[in-house]
Amino acid sequence: MHYLTISFTHKNTTLAIREKLAFNDDETKIAFLENSLASPFLNEVLLISTCNRVELLASCNNLSGASEHLFRLFSGHSGIGFDELEGRADLFEDQSAIHHLFSVASSLDSMVVGETQIAGQLKDAFRFSLERGFCGDKLTRAINYAFRCAAEVRNSTNISSKPVSVASVAVARAREAFGSLEGRNALVIGAGEMSVIAAKTLRNHGASVTVMNRTREKAEAIAEEVGGDVVDFEELYEVVEHFDMLFTATGSPRPIIGRDLVLRDERERHWFDMAIPRDIDDLQLPEVTVHRVDDLKSTVDSNIQLREEEAKTSFAIVGRYTVEFYAWLKTLNIEPLIKERYLRAEAAAEAEAARAVEKGFIPEEYADAARKMCLQALKRYLHPQTVQLRKVAEIGDIDAMIASINFMLNKKEE
Repeated sequence: MHYLTISFTHKNTTLAIREKLAFNDDETKIAFLENSLASPFLNEVLLISTCNRVELLASCNNLSGASEHLFRLFSGHSGIGFDELEGRADLFEDQSAIHHLFSVASSLDSMVVGETQIAGQLKDAFRFSLERGFCGDKLTRAINYAFRCAAEVRNSTNISSKPVSVASVAVARAREAFGSLEGRNALVIGAGEMSVIAAKTLRNHGASVTVMNRTREKAEAIAEEVGGDVVDFEELYEVVEHFDMLFTATGSPRPIIGRDLVLRDERERHWFDMAIPRDIDDLQLPEVTVHRVDDLKSTVDSNIQLREEEAKTSFAIVGRYTVEFYAWLKTLNIEPLIKERYLRAEAAAEAEAARAVEKGFIPEEYADAARKMCLQALKRYLHPQTVQLRKVAEIGDIDAMIASINFMLNKKEE
């Protein structure tokens, strides 16, 4: 069994490529996961699709066969050539795949190091696959360990003491542009987590907030939480010019603001498109500065510098958890064999006690005592071997040893 991760992120792809790779509805995601498991090389799969990353984590029995199958699926889904995707992607195998997973869960691989949004996105992706039968024990073990690692990173460092997300970085950029958000007004479009974070952060910095969403009830819930107003989605073109700032993060497959938009006055405006695919088309409006996900990189870079020392400590924790996880996996492999040896010892004790009675070596009333004595002798013989097996499982590669024990027990290796 192997772990495999194919990763497309802000580190190796452009915004335009990530737009094509993104999964914007459950039906498309389900079809992709089903097609993934159609390969004999893949056993379990989990798909993460956010504004900054599209990643597939898999349990497989053949790394090269599984990766080729998945790259062909990604090519068919995105319309991007197989060779280009293979050349761009980061490919992680076995221990490096687990280290990468733990780093992602701990927000060490995010555009904004230390942001907490990725943990929720990873949980949602895991729940989505688990509930639909796309992942089982292998990925569940890895994900659960990843969350344990992320919890220790949060508790042992200050890397998330001031949570930062793409949305809060966007608000920071707005503060840089205007100097202060006091007295400014903002329109927030969407009802997902990024929109909620943007609305709360704007409100905390003194801006008035209006929320818009296709489902008005969801917009009303956010507006109530931040003390803002609500405008119907159908009024977007009529009201957008009244706002200094626009923050949008919808799941629309095409831009909600097109090149046909016309504004009647020329005051300075800053619009932040946090969606993948983009919500705002390429505009020819000199009074509007559009900030896209990749445009936030400068603020992100300064954030990474401030958290560099905390990141070093965090990566040390990730490394330790990766080693511990593989040691734990090895103990899982050896324990069934240890149990099998003891079960066979017990069966041998039973058989020898019965044989001794049958041959008249001992009276029948002593049969139970003979069985116990025989079993105890076998356990005494097996115990030091068991201790050594567990010790080796914790510190070394035991694949050859497992194969040898299976051979001695005449068991087919699994």
